[in-house]
Amino acid sequence: MASDNTTAKKKEPGNLVKGYLFLYNSFQVLGWSYLLYQILIFYLTGQFTKQKLWDYVSTTVIIFQNAAVLEVLHVIMRFVRSGVFLTAMQVYSRVLVVCGVLIAIPVSQDSIGLPLCLLCWAITEVMRYSFYALSLINAVPYFLQWCRYTFFIVLYPFGITGELLCIYAAQSYVAEHKTFSMELPNQLNVTFSYQYFLILNMLGYIPGFPQLYLYMFSQRKKILGTQITTEKKSS
Repeated sequence: MASDNTTAKKKEPGNLVKGYLFLYNSFQVLGWSYLLYQILIFYLTGQFTKQKLWDYVSTTVIIFQNAAVLEVLHVIMRFVRSGVFLTAMQVYSRVLVVCGVLIAIPVSQDSIGLPLCLLCWAITEVMRYSFYALSLINAVPYFLQWCRYTFFIVLYPFGITGELLCIYAAQSYVAEHKTFSMELPNQLNVTFSYQYFLILNMLGYIPGFPQLYLYMFSQRKKILGTQITTEKKSS
């Protein structure tokens, strides 16, 4: 799940902040575009018969998904308008899948959820970061705006399904091998189940996804509806 931040109006250092955000968003556009290219090449050229998808794209995913942690700082520093908690949770869910599941539990890399979530992530992020970058220079074309607030209807549910499938594959393996888990008795006298941790995160999608999904629908109605009304008045 990805955040939907908008640029904050700041007096100083307005141009400096805008310049930084433009570079950050452009960097992310390039990175996610490259990941989308890698996914297409992986399947269209038959690369999938030689190696796993994760081995082919892991470096790109790790770099550009973890770079999104900066977006929490952007909110804290008031570079963009958004709720800190909501932004942090959205970034956390993706970072968990990448670092706490795909890297930590290699068996999850074989899940059918991997290509599903990576493809949805890549398409979503190319549009999202392009929208943000062009918003900073007031140059967002209507087509991109329409795509930004329409494609999520399909991409969000499928992307989250992919994430959950990856986490499910990981927790099944953890349950059998007790990976990253601690059982009593031990010197610290504490117990921790990584399987239950992953399950709790999966359950967290139940309240989290509808909230974000409905929010995006409200934004779609607000932004695209306003655009259509404005065009009718000017015609």
